[in-house]
Amino acid sequence: MVFGGPSPEHDVSILTGLQAARTLAGGGHDVAALYWTKAGDWHEVPVTTEAEGFLEGPPRGSRAIALRVGGDGGFFSEGGLRRQPLNIEVVVNCCHGGPGEDGTLQGAFDLAGVRYTGPTAAGAFLGMDKLAFHDLLAAAGCPALPRLALTVDSPPPAFGPPYIVKPRFGGSSIGIHVVDDAATAAALVRSQPLLRDGAVIEPYRRDAVDVNVSVRTHPGLEVSAIERPLRPAGDAGERIYSYAEKYLQGEGLEGARRELPASLPPQVERQVLDAARLVAQVSLVRSVARIDFLWAGEEVWVNEINTIPGAMAKYFWEERGISFLQQLRDLIDEARSGRGRQFTVQGADGTALRSARAIADKLA
Repeated sequence: MVFGGPSPEHDVSILTGLQAARTLAGGGHDVAALYWTKAGDWHEVPVTTEAEGFLEGPPRGSRAIALRVGGDGGFFSEGGLRRQPLNIEVVVNCCHGGPGEDGTLQGAFDLAGVRYTGPTAAGAFLGMDKLAFHDLLAAAGCPALPRLALTVDSPPPAFGPPYIVKPRFGGSSIGIHVVDDAATAAALVRSQPLLRDGAVIEPYRRDAVDVNVSVRTHPGLEVSAIERPLRPAGDAGERIYSYAEKYLQGEGLEGARRELPASLPPQVERQVLDAARLVAQVSLVRSVARIDFLWAGEEVWVNEINTIPGAMAKYFWEERGISFLQQLRDLIDEARSGRGRQFTVQGADGTALRSARAIADKLA
């Protein structure tokens, strides 16, 4: 069970990882809880650790480990005269946001020969890049609002205000701003740290509400019932399903106010479910994901995808009668039965090396 990581969603990832570890251990599985610190170090921690134990970093009872890539790659214990490999068959990736969900960690697992749940490196990067994901949707014919790259020098977009500005590479509504003019939007790129690696701008529809579904890919592609998050009573703020609403109110994501299944017009429900299946097929979804939509009147737009959702979107599947333990077992079975990433050196037969002249000649 891997969780944490150098990400703004570090804390929520710990909660997901601890829930999943306890669930699997209680179901008779041999579980190693592997904590990825904010600084990027690795520690094995007791499965029974509580959330508060991570407030100051690695909790008591943890031991340093390392992730090694290469032909004999994997996780190894640190210290002593000889590193000992951890006997891990499958990694359940519970890392939200940052390098745990953008393809970086997935690439390291591929190089280490480690089997893992969740998106592949390509699927993770595609899901984290809001601009690439949007353009893929457009090419596939999925309904989506206009979305453009935003820089300090960007001209005003062809669509009018108000605008919503988001980090291009980020999730969970962190770093999102609603503005009334293009100049303010461009200024945010210069002033907001979470936008400096890239930003996107799109129309802000005050009349639209969030509706979400989860998809899973094993034992077959399946789409959950549709969820409609509910705003707190009397809330007159901007209608953005914020990070605080998702994770920091009440009992977190699982205890947030929602309508599930959502009461939607039949044609809207069909649009959402059909679009979710198409998104899952074209965006390389693997394991479980959450797809977020916007809905206004008879229109539906795909908004974003969360390839490693909080608590593994377990409440969607519990509504369908699938326990969290069974869901985790399905993720593990999929990772165990799938073929690991295969690299090839076909074509690298030395011909170019044998026919090359001196390197100095090539630089002349």
